[in-house]
Amino acid sequence: MIINEINVNSVMTKSSLPVGGYSVNTYVGCPHACKYCYASFMKRFTGHTEEWGTFLDVKYWKPIINPKKYAGQLAVIGSVTDGYNPYEEQFGRTRVLLEELKDSDAKIMICTKSDLVVRDLDILTQMKDVTVSWSINTLDEGFQCDMDSAVSIERRLAAMKKVYEAGIRTVCFVSPIFPEITDITAIIERVKNQCDFIWLENLNLSGTFKPAIMKYIEEKHADLLPLYKQIYGKGDKSYWKALEAFIENYTTEHGLPYINNYLPDGRSEKGKPIVINYFYHEEIRGSENTGKRKNDN
Repeated sequence: MIINEINVNSVMTKSSLPVGGYSVNTYVGCPHACKYCYASFMKRFTGHTEEWGTFLDVKYWKPIINPKKYAGQLAVIGSVTDGYNPYEEQFGRTRVLLEELKDSDAKIMICTKSDLVVRDLDILTQMKDVTVSWSINTLDEGFQCDMDSAVSIERRLAAMKKVYEAGIRTVCFVSPIFPEITDITAIIERVKNQCDFIWLENLNLSGTFKPAIMKYIEEKHADLLPLYKQIYGKGDKSYWKALEAFIENYTTEHGLPYINNYLPDGRSEKGKPIVINYFYHEEIRGSENTGKRKNDN
């Protein structure tokens, strides 16, 4: 891993996401090296020639002296990197950020694949509005190891349970869903008593990682290759529409709230997390965040 320490003016970047707010990344690059990483496009803005996943820039910014300016604003920590990557234990930049934002009254959302976030429960429990989301798209540790270098699924699940029990809003982000590989219902059953929300997001192969994923499917799941070619070669959305109908029926049968395109607020009843479908997030209209798709009337 190539590690550099860099100085930046600010760690708070206005977000271009429909929900607005700020995108906050305490590092550049990510050692998790997920094979499907949508953020790998960031490499071209970094000046790095090394392969994505092999370098990490540690950010040092000017202290946030007026945290209240972010009151009521969404601050997504880890939008294009994991603020709790293994090197956070050494550099502690995400912890510094949380200390600076502790009294800001910002809406903090942490996206991670790590259990290191448990270290910062002493700060997180003092903040007014916090959501912690873990990406978990499989219960198969072998598949997880094939896809990323983050901590095991069991470690993520154990961390989720601790954070949930500490009274903090938690999310199980089932993303990306690999067709016929990700067992969504098994994941829901595993996490339903230790999270408030379950987000569902489809695998999107519009990035430069498409050839690597298709090669993996060909080598490890050859029987699924025709399906993947249909979805990612011909743009056929029938699989996602059928899966959407299945999940809607499943949640109804199990008494779980189910909605489309929604950001978390409050906490759910234990054992009844709110299941949220983001299969068509790329089609959601602008900043309205209405949940309606472009082809809706």
